Parts: sequence; C-alpha cells; structure tokens
Amino acid sequence: MSDESRPTPAQASVAAVIPAAGRGVRLGPGAPKALRALNGTPMLIHAVRALAASRHVSLVIVVAPPDGAAEVKSLLDAHALPDRTDFLVVPGGESRQESVRLGLDALPPQYEIVLVHDAARPLVPVDTVDAVIEAVRDGAPAVVPALPLADTVKEVAPAAEPGAPEPVVATPERSRLRAVQTPQGFDRATLVRAHGRVTDDVTDDASMVEQLGLPVVAVPGHEEAFKVTRPLDLVLAEAVLARRRLNDGF
Repeated sequence: MSDESRPTPAQASVAAVIPAAGRGVRLGPGAPKALRALNGTPMLIHAVRALAASRHVSLVIVVAPPDGAAEVKSLLDAHALPDRTDFLVVPGGESRQESVRLGLDALPPQYEIVLVHDAARPLVPVDTVDAVIEAVRDGAPAVVPALPLADTVKEVAPAAEPGAPEPVVATPERSRLRAVQTPQGFDRATLVRAHGRVTDDVTDDASMVEQLGLPVVAVPGHEEAFKVTRPLDLVLAEAVLARRRLNDGF
C-alpha cells in the first residue's frame, strides 16, 4: 500500500484476536475455560461482546481449540452479537503464542491495528478498549492497559525443597510496578514482526515487542478487567454482572 493510499492513524481499521484455545486447568476439570458459563453465558461470548462493544472494532477473530473450531462457530451463531462487527473463527495451536500467530495469519490485509484479548477477561469495559486503540492511533507501536499494585511485592529465590519457605531477595518499588491486563493493542506490522522473530515462550504479546527494542506504553486499566482463573474469580465476575444489571440494565 502506498503512502498516498494508506489510511491515517485515526482511520486505521481495527481487528481483535481472542485466543481461546486453552484448557484452563486452574478452574478444574470440564470444558475449556473460555466456554465456562458466566451468568448462563459462556465467558467467551462475554469477551467477544466486550470487544465488539467498541465502535472502532470491525472484526473479531476467535482462535478456537485445534479440534473445536466448529463448536465455537456454533456458539457464536447461537448468541446475539453486534451486526456492525464481523466475526471469524480459526483453529488454534498448542500454545497461546502459536494461537495468536494463527489469528494474525487470518487477518485480512486492510486491518492495521490489532488488539489481542484474553477470553478469560470477559468483563473489560469498552472505555478501556477504546483507550488502548486511541493510544495506538496516536503512534504507540504497543499499548497495554495496566493497574497500580495494591500489595507490596517481594522477589524470592527458589525454596530449598518443595513446600519449604522461600527466601526473600528484594522488594521492588511498588510505585513503578503495574499489573498488566488486556486487550493489548499493536500496530499490525510491529506485532507480526514480533511473532516472526521472538521464539521464547512469553506470557503476553507486549513482551515480544519489548524484545525487539520497541517502546510499549501503558494506559489506565480497569478493576473489572480481571482475569477469571480460579473458582473465586467466577464468584466475583457473577457479582460484577449482577451489579451491572442492577445499575445499567446490562
């Protein structure tokens, strides 16, 4: 695409990739984490709706378990989703990193901004999604929503044996630490380059961009964008949904 025909940053099309191929073992046996019900609706559907709630997001790609693409497609078809947004389901890989790359491979060429969002963060508010997009449009190659830490953090050394006390080796300055959430937003070319060059196993896509030596910036996250990982998180998520229904008719 020539410079003359390339959209301005404010016009750049936005797509979201939701890797949902994980099993979610910390929630116990049963269905994959993303398909667990939250207020009677699978978490994945809540997450898809949360991303599609942004008027800037015109495509959501769901990366399904390798053998579960048809099931996930049926799930999306069975639930009401915004008409203005397109949806695509592709099979994922054995790792989150591979699944995100497969989602990127399925992106049509017109999308220049990509969001990557955890299916296990079903309640992220649309204002957080929009803040990430705005920061990418303002020129940041990678953006993460993040919250200050409420707890003091200790760095520890490995225990002498399993179950033994862990020696504390340092106390990082809490004011400079952030708990990172999703969606993380990227200039598409930057994220594709990162997935092509970084082969280490990583916990988030922004760290891949960091390994390229490119800047990553943080915007304010939201307390309701927490990750549903353990059974207690499901209880909290149900409470958030109940409050939304009471206050907003959600």
